[in-house]
Amino acid sequence: MRSGRELYVTVDLAKYAKSEKIRYFLISFTDLFGVQRSKLVPAQAIGEMQKTGAGFAGFAAHLDMTPAHPDMFAVPDASSVIQLPWKPEVAWVAGDLVMADEPVGHAPRVVLKNALAAATKSGYRQMTGVECEYFLIQPDGSDISDLSDRQAKPCYDQQALMRRYDVVSEICDHMIALGWGPYQNDHEDANGQFEMNWDYSDALTTADRHCFFKFMVKSVAEAHGLRATFMPKPFANLTGNGCHVHISVWDKAGKKNHFLDKKDELGISKLGYTYLGGLLKRATALTAITNPTVNSYKRINAPVTLSGATWSPNTVTWSGNNRTHMVRVPDPGRFEVRLADGAANPYLLQAGLLIGGLDGITNKTDPGKRLDIDMYAEGHKVRGAPKLPLNLLDALRLFEKDKVVRAGLGDELVDAYAKLKHAEWLDFKRHLTDWERDHTLDC
Repeated sequence: MRSGRELYVTVDLAKYAKSEKIRYFLISFTDLFGVQRSKLVPAQAIGEMQKTGAGFAGFAAHLDMTPAHPDMFAVPDASSVIQLPWKPEVAWVAGDLVMADEPVGHAPRVVLKNALAAATKSGYRQMTGVECEYFLIQPDGSDISDLSDRQAKPCYDQQALMRRYDVVSEICDHMIALGWGPYQNDHEDANGQFEMNWDYSDALTTADRHCFFKFMVKSVAEAHGLRATFMPKPFANLTGNGCHVHISVWDKAGKKNHFLDKKDELGISKLGYTYLGGLLKRATALTAITNPTVNSYKRINAPVTLSGATWSPNTVTWSGNNRTHMVRVPDPGRFEVRLADGAANPYLLQAGLLIGGLDGITNKTDPGKRLDIDMYAEGHKVRGAPKLPLNLLDALRLFEKDKVVRAGLGDELVDAYAKLKHAEWLDFKRHLTDWERDHTLDC
């Protein structure tokens, strides 16, 4: 099973199709809301498609376009090609959006590649890994799929994990075949929730794999008569789906970890601390990207769940190996950012964190005092630490006006994203909930 970026410098997709017996290619792009869009292209046509791209109507996706816009093309990045392990006659390949022979400035993968190019000019290469949590639920979304999974503290539960062995092991086997280096799978803190971990890589590879992972998990779950969801908070009383990101910054060759300093108490270099400072300073503005849906704010500002902890932050703080903070240092030479959730756009997530961190390096930003307290029990005692936005509207307002975020992501991305997300917020506000009727109908 071949994953293109590891095996090829330049991939001729027509030759790849012949050598791997590929019949069809999914030329895919991810829109602003994180939805993957694809064209199914027969292998006999892939040679021309590699040159010109697959055509799309931009207005049909979550992009800032109208029906009057000309054709948009997803030009496949052949180095990203992945043969589907569960359907090996099909290969998936990430595309970069082009319109009128120019890159689409608010296309998420284009934005990430631009941010990475800017980092490369400064001599930096961001390496990341993601921890993707998901629920296996009933096909109609009404409940978790395993009705025997009802412990108050189900995390790491062996019986519940093994009742879903067929699904979890199949996904893990696929990652092994692709060479991703998966190293552990577990039942997570919520009933019906799972997490799977694989090796870190450069930020673009991680973002592509993040996209493919979500596609793969949903596909395997469907094959087993189940449904997988990465929704931030699908059940009110259970822990939500996080997407923790592990970050380190290396030299351009990927040989030296600039965050590592063995002499430091936590193993973090001065440059690493300034990156952290920039990330913390931009955290509230970046929340619109890390937590991009109305539902996201039911996870990061949630009351205590059935298990006794939400495992998600509501305040911008950092610590050592302490999971109650927004950022922790689990090991020397890297940070874990615990803010993002399962709805985060894989490309914008990586781009946003990079932009915040690099601004911190440039300006030598102090991350402030390390806190070693239990934020869930003693967080109310902390003074001066910024609170995370309470809802999507507040997050969008901070996102739009942050000059560093705007400069890094580009006006086109910020304006387009904010425009579509404001429309989503207004659509939500038009909706009457059962809670409102239950509590105010007799006013």
